[in-house]
Amino acid sequence: MATHNHPLRAEADLTRPLVLAIAVTASFTVIEFVGGLVSESLALISDAGHMLTDTLALLLTLGAVRLALLPATDVRTFGYKRAEILAALGNGVTLVVITLLIFYEAITRITHPQDIDSMLMLVIGAAGLGANAVGAYILHDRATSSLNIKAAFLHIIGDFMSSVGVIVGALLIMFFGLNLADPIISILIGLIILYSSFKLVMQSTSILLEAVPSHIKLDSVRNSLKEVKGVSDVHDLHVWTLSSGLYALSAHLVVPDQMISDCSGVLAESEDILKDRFGISHTTFQIECESCADQVCVFQPQARKT
Repeated sequence: MATHNHPLRAEADLTRPLVLAIAVTASFTVIEFVGGLVSESLALISDAGHMLTDTLALLLTLGAVRLALLPATDVRTFGYKRAEILAALGNGVTLVVITLLIFYEAITRITHPQDIDSMLMLVIGAAGLGANAVGAYILHDRATSSLNIKAAFLHIIGDFMSSVGVIVGALLIMFFGLNLADPIISILIGLIILYSSFKLVMQSTSILLEAVPSHIKLDSVRNSLKEVKGVSDVHDLHVWTLSSGLYALSAHLVVPDQMISDCSGVLAESEDILKDRFGISHTTFQIECESCADQVCVFQPQARKT
């Protein structure tokens, strides 16, 4: 027997902060790129390239959020919820690529140092730091509820760290003449970005492969369902993530031979346990009678909504 309970998502509430973050990031992408060319600072140019990637990533995130609002159809019965996971995966892969490009250019700069306008580098780096702080503040509260928004937030945090590195590099060049600080700091920034992007790619891939959510232990779910009065066994248990914060479960519940109407209490209690203990709101159960031979009398009615 299947029961479904779809919680309302707040995708619509994410549109405005994303638009604001896009406006801030896009503006300073241009400023940092021009400043990097004028000052010949790799750190600034790298940060501008990263911010350009972030602007595109935020646009991708916004598109995925809007797409996720579309209703389910007879072909896509879960709607377009997975669009945000695909966007998050794309963002993560893009971050990895841009980081590798930064590494390549940084190594080139180490072997062929260049003179840098440290004052211009410092001013633009400080302005970029402020812009990234604003962007991070806009998305911070919403990054915990959506993997897609988390991806966008990580992009901006990466930019924030880049700006800190630019400022530190500018000060080292200004006071100590350490031009090598520029490419070395670029590499350090890249390592931070690479770590975050790797985690993001792994999370997205895990969801697309329908792995059990990391915070849920399958044995705990099985034992919890066995606590329900009337359930003697649980098998064919599957738990997966539909989209960020939206988890689904399907299972076969073995019960004593009884009237179909007597199973309603078993289903209701099972649903409550799964929702309260594990946050699983989309459940599909198949009821089996423990006295049936070879499951010949498995009951599989049409799904109902509660």
